[in-house]
Amino acid sequence: MTDTAIARVYPLPAEEGLGDEDLAALYSDGAGDLPWLRVNFVSSVDGAATHGGLSGGLSDDADKRVFAILRRLCDVVVVGAGTVRAEGYAAMRVDEASERWRAEHGRTAHPVFAIVSASLDLDPASPIFRDAPVRPIVLTTERSREDTREALSEVADVVVCGRDRVEVDVLVQVLNERGLGRIHCEGGPHLFGDLIASGELDELCLTISPRLEAGVATRISSGASPIVPVGLRLAHTLVSGDTLLLRYVRR
Repeated sequence: MTDTAIARVYPLPAEEGLGDEDLAALYSDGAGDLPWLRVNFVSSVDGAATHGGLSGGLSDDADKRVFAILRRLCDVVVVGAGTVRAEGYAAMRVDEASERWRAEHGRTAHPVFAIVSASLDLDPASPIFRDAPVRPIVLTTERSREDTREALSEVADVVVCGRDRVEVDVLVQVLNERGLGRIHCEGGPHLFGDLIASGELDELCLTISPRLEAGVATRISSGASPIVPVGLRLAHTLVSGDTLLLRYVRR
């Protein structure tokens, strides 16, 4: 994917042929003090978050290239359990180039995988846990079954972060206390809605796929949480063919 052409068109001056080091620098620029909470999504032009029920159906090589760079930069990848199941996540590993970059920058070889699950509908025998290069974290609630928490504790660090739902401020605190301040969230929409409502969100990276989906696909954020609109500032615009790769940071 490294030969997928990506150019910067904003801010000026424009720059073509961005390498992975260029992309890493662009997505690191302006990041504030830790903890820093980033979210990454892909959307169709008309706002659909999925194609055929999966976000991966909207992705192309440029999106996958940036996706890999964002994992390279972070300490921990946070994903809701529903998205883990739907998108068929495997154990959290980065590619060899990212491993080298992380070693050169004093990071662990791979980011930690943190799964958010209120109900703990997770299989301890899953490759997500069995093949993990770094022990995963499961963030759950007091209402989850104690026997399930005990079973998962054999293969992951299980941390209660709220009574009825995982509270985002507690999640951020728990991860930061473990030295995982560069927090990268890959969804899903309900978790993103909670992040917006919490006021903890610092950054949104959004790929706009050049297609119209219509139908009943969800938006990139959803949920019943009371949400106060969050103002964002456009940090950069990248383009690859007809695909836009946008980075917004909180004002």
